[in-house]
Amino acid sequence: MRTSDVDILIVPGWSSSGPDHWQTRWEKTLKTARRVEQDNWVEPEREAWVGRIIEAAVESTRPVVIVAHSLGVAALVHMAQRLPKGFLSGAFLVAPADVDNADLWPETEGLRLDAAHSGFAPLPLTPLPFPSILVASTTDPYCSIERAGEMAEAWGSTFVEAGDMGHVNGASGHGPWPDGVLRFGAFLQGLSA
Repeated sequence: MRTSDVDILIVPGWSSSGPDHWQTRWEKTLKTARRVEQDNWVEPEREAWVGRIIEAAVESTRPVVIVAHSLGVAALVHMAQRLPKGFLSGAFLVAPADVDNADLWPETEGLRLDAAHSGFAPLPLTPLPFPSILVASTTDPYCSIERAGEMAEAWGSTFVEAGDMGHVNGASGHGPWPDGVLRFGAFLQGLSA
């Protein structure tokens, strides 16, 4: 598949993806990409986030590929439990947030996420009903590389240990993220139409 063959749904994480984030850049440069907007990016509720992703997928006119980052990965994994096989064509998962250990996360804009209260914890660890790749950093403060590997194995995702990349966001210097574009293109090419 090529980007023109699919509807690419950008699913940001907690507090959304700012203007310098690679997801925002992809949304602007990939013609078939659009962001899944949430009513509340700072005080997320699992059911609301999952519902928005499902709505966006149902409204799509081409096969759907999700590009999720951080807490967006957790929302997608919760959503996957409700999907019939074949509903999504694939998912490109980047820097998953370890919601089961959110108490270890650094503050984000002076805030902390109560993952259990918001419904994101515990994180489902069952196989995903669509092809996926999980790209993780060895220095992500929101998820250890070991935990990311466990997630990938449980979900049946291809695991890419990407090295020292922080949380793979604008703050870690991954605005353009050309390597991510290449990995995403290769992932799409591996998906069947």
